[in-house]
Amino acid sequence: MLRVRCMRGGSRGAEAAHLIGAMVARAATGWVQKAFQGTSAAVAEEDNMSKSVDPVPDECPVNSFNEWDTLEEVIVGRAENACVPPFTVEVKANTYEKHWPFYQKYGGQLFPEEHLKKAVREIEEMCNILRLEGVKVRRPEPIDWLTHYKTPDFDSTGLYSAMPRDILLVVGNEIIEAPMAWRSRFFEYRAYRPLIKEYFNQGAKWTTAPKPTMADDLYDQEYPMRTVEDRHQLAAQGKFVTTEFEPCFDAADFMRAGRDIFAQRSQVTNYMGIEWMRRHLGPEYRIHLLSFKDPNPMHIDATFNIIGPGLVLSNPDRPCHQIEMFKKAGWTIVQPPTPLIPDDHPLWMSSKWLSMNVLMLDEKRVLVESSEISTQKMFERLGIKTIKANIRHANSLGGGFHCWTCDIRRRGTLESYFN
Repeated sequence: MLRVRCMRGGSRGAEAAHLIGAMVARAATGWVQKAFQGTSAAVAEEDNMSKSVDPVPDECPVNSFNEWDTLEEVIVGRAENACVPPFTVEVKANTYEKHWPFYQKYGGQLFPEEHLKKAVREIEEMCNILRLEGVKVRRPEPIDWLTHYKTPDFDSTGLYSAMPRDILLVVGNEIIEAPMAWRSRFFEYRAYRPLIKEYFNQGAKWTTAPKPTMADDLYDQEYPMRTVEDRHQLAAQGKFVTTEFEPCFDAADFMRAGRDIFAQRSQVTNYMGIEWMRRHLGPEYRIHLLSFKDPNPMHIDATFNIIGPGLVLSNPDRPCHQIEMFKKAGWTIVQPPTPLIPDDHPLWMSSKWLSMNVLMLDEKRVLVESSEISTQKMFERLGIKTIKANIRHANSLGGGFHCWTCDIRRRGTLESYFN
């Protein structure tokens, strides 16, 4: 209640009191009206939002906690319009000297036309095989990767949308877009946005990690490497082409096993990126940092590929420095056989060890290269049925079956497999 004290002045004091009281009453009425109008507007806005966004269904189409539960839906990349990246310092650090003339000559142009056509056909056949195995296949949008773009910090052309494993990490019902480190991949997310928006409207969580500026400070511009020995020495010293200027990571540097996720510091994933992932996922998940005797660490899945609960393929040429903790946990460590890919087959962006970059369809089925006979026999000894496909020309673009895919839905729940 407002109390007005009338000062001496007779009727003028009373008139003043009445005037102040009327003003307060009008102000209070205005406040109530505005509050009511604001509430009404908020309710109307909420109604409009509910009409413009699809209702969340009872079951989310995105669900994947590991690399081996029964696969039900997957994104498969595209080879169409794949473009050779400009020969920048981060590309140089991730490729071998024998391929540098190729990048210097063709950077910013399409990969060889006939090779791309064969890769496209191989991936289409791979999609057909997955469908026959009962898996729903989704594809990113075709993009013109030759388009030149410029930011305040750099300019570049694009790369491709061939490897969804590099840019997307699915943890439970959440899709995480990775802040990748190559400048040629800055706009790669555009090919996947229609799919991700669809999943979001159907109930999935959608997180985009902090987008790096990719300014010069993110890279060691004087990063010294030429021979394999140079690379081994630099990796052993913990020196990489990417700095800790800002978080960056490729999703393919993370390997999921339920509540435990294994990551490596690589040429494209820095400690800030790994720490961002740790804080983002919170205490429900444990992030373990692994390292390997690898002269060119980039993506963990052709070095350390978990194929079942307590079962992992470990590259014999790149031994894991922390392998004892897996043995103590009772895991079975399997060393895959030497790859059979011919020496003269072009592998512009990867090594022969794509032979172990397999995709598990469930614990007892695996998608494997049709010409890798020794790898097939290894799986058969493990009691795992091999589903064969040929993607040799697609391998040349930098990935095997695991790289070329991102599992969206696997039939399983969150469990712990590592104690």
